[in-house]
Amino acid sequence: MDVQGTVDPGFEPVKDAFTRNFEQRGERGAAVAVYRDGRKVVDLWAGTRDVDGGAPWAVDTAQVVRSVTKGVAAAVPLLLHQRGQLDLDAPVGTYWPEYKAAGKERTRVRHLLAHRAGVPVLDAPLSPEDALDAGSRFERATAAVAAQAPVWEPGTDHGYHAHTYSWLLAGLVQRVTGRSIGRWVAEEVARPLGLDLWLGLPDDEAHRVGRVGRLDEPPASASGGLVLRPKRSVAEAYRDAGSLTRRAFAVIDPAPDENAPEYRAAGLPGSGGIATARALARFYAALLGPVDGHRLFAPATLALARTEESAGPDRVLVVGTRFGLGYMLHGPASPLLAPGSFGHPGRGGSLAFADPESGIAFAYVTNGMRKGVTADPRAQALVRAVRKANG
Repeated sequence: MDVQGTVDPGFEPVKDAFTRNFEQRGERGAAVAVYRDGRKVVDLWAGTRDVDGGAPWAVDTAQVVRSVTKGVAAAVPLLLHQRGQLDLDAPVGTYWPEYKAAGKERTRVRHLLAHRAGVPVLDAPLSPEDALDAGSRFERATAAVAAQAPVWEPGTDHGYHAHTYSWLLAGLVQRVTGRSIGRWVAEEVARPLGLDLWLGLPDDEAHRVGRVGRLDEPPASASGGLVLRPKRSVAEAYRDAGSLTRRAFAVIDPAPDENAPEYRAAGLPGSGGIATARALARFYAALLGPVDGHRLFAPATLALARTEESAGPDRVLVVGTRFGLGYMLHGPASPLLAPGSFGHPGRGGSLAFADPESGIAFAYVTNGMRKGVTADPRAQALVRAVRKANG
């Protein structure tokens, strides 16, 4: 495998692990980037740009990163709070009056971020046209989540809001700032930091984005010690059409084509972001501290992002999960670098996170999607290599 890019001395194990992902785990095209203390120390890419094609992955290839997007989107309400424009303990209805409907008047802003809002599903799934209508600032989708009755009392339990997270944050940010969340990220985050990262892909960048798709599962010997077969309860939840699990992941019906121009242009804040690994690692590095003079989170905001808000059995994922305000936290279901790490995986493989104690910011982006929601063996092999290199 012809791996392109650079690795600083001491981080050679990351390149070795990246190469083995292609040789042993069936990787088609991918990139990995690592920052330490605000400086890039790993920047690698290899394979094909498209999961089903032969053109090589280029230095500037970007991909749909699915729920890794949630970690980018979560920074927006936290930065608004940091600027004094949003109270995390205020009822959502303070900013979004329509959201008070159907027993949600006590839902607080922090509940949206920590997957405690109780609306991971919709009684009537959205068509792709309604779900992706970014031109109307997701008006129909945000109206649907505002009208939805919660399936548990907001704030009393947690369950992964796989798709509804998109419109919860989009609706809130639009009403607080008067800007779409995609525009806010572009103007306040991506542009100052020089990031190839979009929640809503511009037409003139479409040529850089590869096609994503399903990959066959790797042999058990390539799992790196991770259990690839889900527990019976998890498998049953995905099979049961009436379960919160199936319903949460089927909020858009039929499922949209992630390679379609309209999907890429919509920029769903919970699943439709497009980025390079380099941009995601740089973004997380700027959450930790200065990167070329630009810093996103103040220390108090950084503490908020990774302070545990939700922990234990997840009513949607049916495993134990941990969330801070908008970010998954290190744990058995989503192993990151160390106990203090925070970030977000994307269903199927991609992963990005930061670890304040070590100063590490990490991102892995792939075009080959597998079944798991968290703990993909390819990503975990790279995390272990970073741990070894940084140790």
